[in-house]
Amino acid sequence: MFETSVLISITLTFLLAGTVKGITGLGLPTVSLAILTVVLDLPTAMALLLVPSFATNLWQALAGGQTLSTLKKLWPFLLTATVTVSIGATALSRFDLDLLSGLLGLLLIIYGGLNLIGFRFQLSTAKQRWCGPLFGAVNGILTGMTGSFVVPSVLYLQACGLPRDALIQAMGMLFTLSTLALGLALQGNNLLSYDQALISGLALLPAVAGMLLGQKIRRRLSDAMFRRVFFTALLLLGVYIVGNTL
Repeated sequence: MFETSVLISITLTFLLAGTVKGITGLGLPTVSLAILTVVLDLPTAMALLLVPSFATNLWQALAGGQTLSTLKKLWPFLLTATVTVSIGATALSRFDLDLLSGLLGLLLIIYGGLNLIGFRFQLSTAKQRWCGPLFGAVNGILTGMTGSFVVPSVLYLQACGLPRDALIQAMGMLFTLSTLALGLALQGNNLLSYDQALISGLALLPAVAGMLLGQKIRRRLSDAMFRRVFFTALLLLGVYIVGNTL
């Protein structure tokens, strides 16, 4: 079982990560991984995010009223992003965990940096058909290796030109399926223990509390200002993780 100081860190981490998700619609796995890998090893941090990530993203995936149309449009991307997670997860038992932590830090730097400079690109409907499975496969493998769901998936979903509500729902679908696949992959590689599953379940409480708090903050806070602070923090955390690894 974890020490008291670690349990407090886990609770505060998921409270913060849930708050971020309540404000922006994403970020719970990203924020929780970025902070937890400072005090825990990467596989343990990945295991702890499973229940909060699955529950909150399932909630997001089923809300919005565009489930069938979004699935029809994105199923090749979602399918490959899900089935390739197990391929990436094999790296957790075969490669140096410091190297994989460094890769997580690098992904956070890329994700934070691209959002800070406002990088966007657009894909035509024809290009989406063949790019979707490619982006999905890359995203799934990186998810299995690092536990991060966002690169390059969010960039791809933004490039598809989805309306805001459909985009939020599509991210919920992707993160739900990726979390489920990650849990199965960790179990298959003997990297998920009973204690971790129990603490992950308990972490749902501060995560939901944070989401409710974040939804209240969203009504009062400038979205542009929050995004600058959020992505700057992710970039700096990424730099810290990479530096600590080196």
